[in-house]
Amino acid sequence: MTQPTLPQPTLTEFVSGLADYDPNALPVAQAQRIVQEFVQPIHGIETVTIWQALDRVLAADVISPISVPAHDNSAMDGFAFQGPDLLPDAATQFSIVGTVYAGRTFDGSVGRGECVRIMTGAVMPAGCDTVVPQEFTQHASDTTVTVPHGVVRTGDNRRLMGEDLQAGKAALTQGRILRSADLGLLASLGIGQIMVQRRLRVAFFSTGDELRSLGDALDAGCIYDSNRYTLFGMLTRLGCELIDMGVVKDDPASLEAALRSACANADAIITSGGVSVGAADYTKQIVAQLGDVTFWKIGMRPGRPMAFGTVTSGGKTAYLFGLPGNPVAVMVTFYFFARDALLRMMGTHSAPLPMLRAASATDIRKKPGRTEYQRGILSTDAAGNPIVRITGSQGSGVLRSMSEANCMVVLHHAQSNVQSGDPVDVVVFEGLV
Repeated sequence: MTQPTLPQPTLTEFVSGLADYDPNALPVAQAQRIVQEFVQPIHGIETVTIWQALDRVLAADVISPISVPAHDNSAMDGFAFQGPDLLPDAATQFSIVGTVYAGRTFDGSVGRGECVRIMTGAVMPAGCDTVVPQEFTQHASDTTVTVPHGVVRTGDNRRLMGEDLQAGKAALTQGRILRSADLGLLASLGIGQIMVQRRLRVAFFSTGDELRSLGDALDAGCIYDSNRYTLFGMLTRLGCELIDMGVVKDDPASLEAALRSACANADAIITSGGVSVGAADYTKQIVAQLGDVTFWKIGMRPGRPMAFGTVTSGGKTAYLFGLPGNPVAVMVTFYFFARDALLRMMGTHSAPLPMLRAASATDIRKKPGRTEYQRGILSTDAAGNPIVRITGSQGSGVLRSMSEANCMVVLHHAQSNVQSGDPVDVVVFEGLV
């Protein structure tokens, strides 16, 4: 299996050279920068058909083999003629000398005062540079048509050869995540197969003696494991190849075995639970034995504890993202730390999650000195302006708040209390969760 080419220096060396680095009080922006700069893209390319290419990462530029359109053509059903024939201050009557349909050409000549009836997409007859839509014409018959003064100008409604794409130019660039329109574009160029990056392999598991899998009976004090299912959904949306390793018990042997197995099969490992202050000491001891992992307390809410680094076993290495155990904290740390790193590993050139501005429907309490992510419902007011309200209780264990929400309200590090009507930044969930 092709493994990621890990950067030098090591993570420990990397963070030790950073000014003001404090793993016990790390601002969100600094933690995001460390993660993004440390991870490296994986290697491995495969060829797929365009039927299989949706959401895959393009491995090389696609050079257009043809110009699109291949000829000047009509953008309308109407009549094609020479623009200079239009009278400057009166209606112009043309003689109709033929008809040309899409997919065909007109082999005759078009002289002064003559026109050709033309359909959308049909090749422009030689010498013609203008099309008048048929609904703008008057007194049309089998032999003549009148173009009223001022309804078109020279060059109107003509698509130029290569105006969409020129032969030899890049149609799509390396690192792009292929979307539906891209598949259509590839087909329009006659391209049926494409080179893409191999899928990123991600192993994930939950930790905790209190966790039970679906179908198991709940003993006193136990809960069902929800984190693996949210991780499954989020990773599937990214197009990763998933390795579900279930629930790992809170004991050193089980954790070590799980990490070693994940290293052997995955490029990245995502765990939930076991990275908080109350976690057993062996968690740090085992990852210290297997690799180079830093445990952080990030200035954020929810999701303060997080582990990040690399683990190695049997000569193979994988990146580790140790997320908190609380369900909402898992989703928040995934979206705002792991997601961009995984996309970088996949070879994409993705930008950070886009933020919109919306007016807060209520007051929101906020302390400066940490970044807060509050679940919200984005809508519009009577005037059509975006407005957002919080979904009630914002506890990190209240997964229902994420299910009800359609966005995340981002309250930045230096921000303080928000008054009703104040603008706030919002990350919309649609297409994300």
